[in-house]
Amino acid sequence: MYQHIFDTHAHYVHGAFDIDRDALLSSLPEQGVCCVMLAGCSIADSRECIALAERHAHLYTAVGIHPEELHTIQEGWQSALTAMAAHPKVKAIGECGLDYHTKGYDKALQREVLVHQMTIARELGLPVILHIRDAMGDALELLRRYRPKGVIHCFSGSAETAEELVRLGLYLGFGGVLTYGNARRVVEAVKAVPEDRMLFETDCPYLTPQPHRGERNDSRNIRYVAELAAALRGTDAQTLINACCENGRRLFGIG
Repeated sequence: MYQHIFDTHAHYVHGAFDIDRDALLSSLPEQGVCCVMLAGCSIADSRECIALAERHAHLYTAVGIHPEELHTIQEGWQSALTAMAAHPKVKAIGECGLDYHTKGYDKALQREVLVHQMTIARELGLPVILHIRDAMGDALELLRRYRPKGVIHCFSGSAETAEELVRLGLYLGFGGVLTYGNARRVVEAVKAVPEDRMLFETDCPYLTPQPHRGERNDSRNIRYVAELAAALRGTDAQTLINACCENGRRLFGIG
């Protein structure tokens, strides 16, 4: 069994965990999971994440507004986000970003809300957890301009894009997508990223790795991602898990 697993992106407030949430979370440390970072998707979701993190010592959270949740924002959302970020369990702003995948998106509003969240993060000295989908060109423009510290979660781009993001000082999060048969670009990216810029994540309950694809995901499944990533990089899984754990602690300021 592996030790020192840090799941740097999880959604345990999701309804998929209603049946066994606290029992599952309580069991994770004895199964090698030392830390979990929750990701907030709206003001309400972020409040739930804080409440859940308060119940489990190994849970921390980010607070933020996902680009697909912009319909939930109301006047004063920036001050609400800033107030929540003062909580000792809050270690990042996010997940925030750009998502041009689904028709009907508002590009200008997405960019505006992302810039606001990056600004809040900078003012508070926090990293950002970034969600970028079908929008890497615009994202790179903003990242070059604002230079936030943080992580591109669920990275699925090319090795060349990975190298550019690392040059900007960002970390890259790798999860179950790496194990999928059509993940050729991610395979090349995971081989190219410096060890000190890698993070492991689940995005649970989504993106369950092989051999459990189609089932509910949780932090225990990081081992499959770590084993494949280690094989691709010519190292062993525990060594890579240890490095990614240290990277996560450093990025999020967790001792």
